Amino acid sequence: MYVTMNIQHTPNTIEKLTLLGDVNPHERVGDQPQHENRALSSRIAQDIKHVLSCISMVSTPKGKKPVLKTMVTTACEKGCNYCPFRAGRRGMHRVTFKPDELAQAFDQIQRARLVDGIFLSSGVAWGGVTTQDKIIDTIEIIRRKYGYTGYVHLKLMPGAEFEQVRRAMQLADRVSVNLEGPTKERLDALAPGKDFSSELLERLLWTHQIRQQADPGSPERVRAGTVTQFVVGAVGDTDLELLSLTERLYQQIKLRRAYYSAFGPIEETPFENLPHTPPLREFRLYQSSFLLRDYEWDVEELPFQDGGNLPLDVDPKRAWADEHLRESPIDVMHAGRRELMRIPGVGPKGANAIIKARRAGHLTELGHLRAIGIRAPQQAASYILLDGRRPPQQLAFDI
Repeated sequence: MYVTMNIQHTPNTIEKLTLLGDVNPHERVGDQPQHENRALSSRIAQDIKHVLSCISMVSTPKGKKPVLKTMVTTACEKGCNYCPFRAGRRGMHRVTFKPDELAQAFDQIQRARLVDGIFLSSGVAWGGVTTQDKIIDTIEIIRRKYGYTGYVHLKLMPGAEFEQVRRAMQLADRVSVNLEGPTKERLDALAPGKDFSSELLERLLWTHQIRQQADPGSPERVRAGTVTQFVVGAVGDTDLELLSLTERLYQQIKLRRAYYSAFGPIEETPFENLPHTPPLREFRLYQSSFLLRDYEWDVEELPFQDGGNLPLDVDPKRAWADEHLRESPIDVMHAGRRELMRIPGVGPKGANAIIKARRAGHLTELGHLRAIGIRAPQQAASYILLDGRRPPQQLAFDI
């Protein structure tokens, strides 16, 4: 149900944007939110400096950028049990933008050099198809009327149509479908008004299909990669469930990234009395997700405990190495790339550097690893052989 509030003062566009500062904690589009202290030299910048609460520094395919995070509307007909924008929540001030209004505001903000990108989401009002139209219309204006060529991230609404998904992928650099839960049962508990398969997962599969069918030479080429997000810890979901689905999405649809949002209770929601999920759990999920995406790991290799969760007191790569490499260290001069990336302190770049360096000579001491770009070779010392021998362990001293 679309919710409105009767207020005497009608806020202007900039005032409405300032009301959306609460979007940042709930929509992950890159790094954790950071506010930039930038010089505001123009009159326009002075007028809009209060929208800084809606600006986050995020990692994009083109590097880190300050991005405006906003919504077409904070009204929503869905009753997600954890969400601050859920239908009927009295403590939420609802704001709605017209596409041309929001596009003009973004143009002013980016011309003032406060942002170099936009993440556009929305509550679901008047159905997912109607809401998706408004998101697309806004970006069409930003791209065509204002000639903006920079970074755009668009949310795909539950129930969006195939051609809407295609158009969003032509306009945006990145699109996202928030699965929220790793299984139908978990999503039913989080968001009983959404269908896991037909409304959400199918849209993720469409993005891969659209990329495969796209003509790279077409003027309307598909440009967007795909990401998703999970709410962690509210309904008994396990790390094994979350990372198993993440792995399948990396492999089957070339998902760019999975985001994990540690649950925090919000007043006037059905989950307001549930406990917070430890932030460290979110961090371990990110570490494991990157092992799956960038380090050629399989989910079965991750050190899950009984119950399907990762240990919080040690990072997953080190936990695996302690179990497998303490007694069987890796010979750096002979190991393959995938094996090298099992060593703590060695990532994809480090593995490539080792392979290149050993073509020219022998790596016989930790200093040689440091010289080729391994930043903390001491982390690897317990798990490797150099010149056929374990490197000496250096004791740490407090100075």
